[in-house]
Amino acid sequence: MARDPIELEIFKNIFHSIAEEMGAALRRTAFSPNIKERRDYSCAVFDGAGEVVAMGDHMPVHLGSMPMSVRAAIDSFLLEPGDMVMLNDPFRGGTHLPDITLVAPVFLRGGRHSGKAEFYVASRAHHADVGGTFPGSMGLCREIYQEGFRIPPVRIMRRGILDSDLLALLLSNVRTPEEREGDLGAQIAACHTGAERLRQVCARYGAKRVQAAAFALLQYSEKLMRGFLRNIPRGDYRAQDFLDNDGISDRPIKLAVKVSVDGGRRSGKSPAVVVDFTGTDPQVEGSVNAVEAITLSACFYVFRCLLHDDVPATAGLMRPIRVVAPEGTIVNAQPPAAVAGGNVETSQRIVDVLLRALAQAIPDRIPAAASGTMNNLTIGGVDPRTGESFAYYETIAGGMGARPAKSGVSAVHTHMTNSLNTPAEALELAYPLRVRRYGLRRGSGGDGKHGGGDGIVREIEVLADAEVTLLADRRERGPWGLGGGGDGARGKASVIRKNETSAALPGKFSLKLRSGDRIRVETPGGGGFGRTR
Repeated sequence: MARDPIELEIFKNIFHSIAEEMGAALRRTAFSPNIKERRDYSCAVFDGAGEVVAMGDHMPVHLGSMPMSVRAAIDSFLLEPGDMVMLNDPFRGGTHLPDITLVAPVFLRGGRHSGKAEFYVASRAHHADVGGTFPGSMGLCREIYQEGFRIPPVRIMRRGILDSDLLALLLSNVRTPEEREGDLGAQIAACHTGAERLRQVCARYGAKRVQAAAFALLQYSEKLMRGFLRNIPRGDYRAQDFLDNDGISDRPIKLAVKVSVDGGRRSGKSPAVVVDFTGTDPQVEGSVNAVEAITLSACFYVFRCLLHDDVPATAGLMRPIRVVAPEGTIVNAQPPAAVAGGNVETSQRIVDVLLRALAQAIPDRIPAAASGTMNNLTIGGVDPRTGESFAYYETIAGGMGARPAKSGVSAVHTHMTNSLNTPAEALELAYPLRVRRYGLRRGSGGDGKHGGGDGIVREIEVLADAEVTLLADRRERGPWGLGGGGDGARGKASVIRKNETSAALPGKFSLKLRSGDRIRVETPGGGGFGRTR
C-alpha cells in the first residue's frame, strides 16, 4: 500500500528533529571546546534492524560509518532497557580511537520485552585525548596500540546504572579525565534525549504507525537514489589520486577507483552502481590507513550530495550501490594498522578520487577538488595555570573547490568534515595558547572561469612547553581543478621560535615547542573550474 506522501514528509522531519535535538543536548552539556565550539559530534536514529532512518546535520565522516558501530553493538549483546554500549575500536565498528560511540536501545513497551528493541539511538563524539603516545591521540604511530585506549563494544550502562569500574578504567588511561568524563556524560544525555523523544512520538501516533513510517522512508530513499542513478550515462569511469605520504616514508600513496554505472536497468534490485577500489595501494606503516567503515562513509556522502537536500538520509540510499574495498589496502586496513589519520585525511582523498571519476559522467554536477585535508592540529602539555595536563585538538578549514557555475567558498570545512572553527576567545580561555594570526590565505584558490576558494593562515603561540602534532596533506600536490581550471595552492606549515627564527615543516610531524614558540599552518585553496578567457 502506498504511503500518504504528506505523512511520510511529516515523519521524515520528526525523525530528523530527534537526531538534531540529540545533537543540541550533546553540544550544550559537553565540557570540551572541541564539541561545544567546533561541534565535532554526530547523532542518528536507527530502526529495530539497526538501519539508519535519520541523521542530524552533523559530521559526514561520522554519520556514514555509524551504522557499523550500531551493528557491532547489536551483534555483541542481547540488550535490555537501560543498557548503553560504548565502543571506539576501528576494527569492530569504529573509525579511529578518538571517536567514541554510544549506542542505546529504545524499548517502547513497559514491563517484559521480547529482547528486541524497536529503535536504537547513537551519539558519536571526537574526544580530544584517549591516551596513547601523543597528546591528542592523533600522532605518527605505526600500529593501533600506540594510538590510544581501544574499546571493543562494552556496556557502559546496564539497566540504567553506569558501570563505574569501566569508566574508571577508561579515565585512568587518558590525559584529561575530567573533560573526558564530562563529554561522555553529554553523549549519554544525548542518547537519553533521543530515546525519550521516540517514546513520546510512538505514544502519540502509535508504535506500529511510526515503525511503518521508518520502513517507508528506507524504501523511499532507495527509490529516489535509483531514479537518480538511472540518469547517469552507463559506463566505467576511472580515476586516481594520491596522499602525499604516510608520515613515516616519503612515498606517495595511490587511491584508485572504477565507478561502473549500470543504472539498475538489468534488475530493479541489482546494484545500479559498483564503486571498486581495486588497484589502491596496500595499507601502510603510518597512521593514514582507513578502515572499511570510512570508505563506506565517504561513498555515502558523495552520492547523498548528488541528490536534492530534502531526500531522507537513510540506509536506503546505499542499497543500489555496491562498494568493493579490497582487504589490506589503504581503504580497508586490517589490524594492527594505525588508523588515526584514515578517518580525517584518507576519507577526504576517497571523496576526491570518487568525484574525479564521476566528473567524467556528470561534469555539470561535480566541483573541483576542495582543500583535501582537515589539517589536524593537536597541542598537549601541562597548563601552568592549573598544573593539570591539557590536550587540544582542532581541524583547520581550507578552500572549497569551484563549481561549474560558481566560485568556491573560502575558509570553510568541506566534505567529510562539517565542523566549525574554535573561536580564539574560547581557545585562549580553555588552554595556555594564544592565537597570533587568523585570516584568509589570499590568492591560494585555483584560477579559472570560477576561482577556487582561498585557504586559511592560522598561527598559534604556546604559553607553556608543549608537544605539537600535525596530520595534514596536499603538501606535495595542490587540489586539482576541473574543466581547465588551475590547481589550488599546496598547504604549508612552519615553526617560529621565540627568538623569531623559523623553519618549514612537513605535512605530518610531531614537535616539541617551548613557551613562546609559535606554529603556523597555511591551508590549501580549492581548485578552479573552467578556463579563463
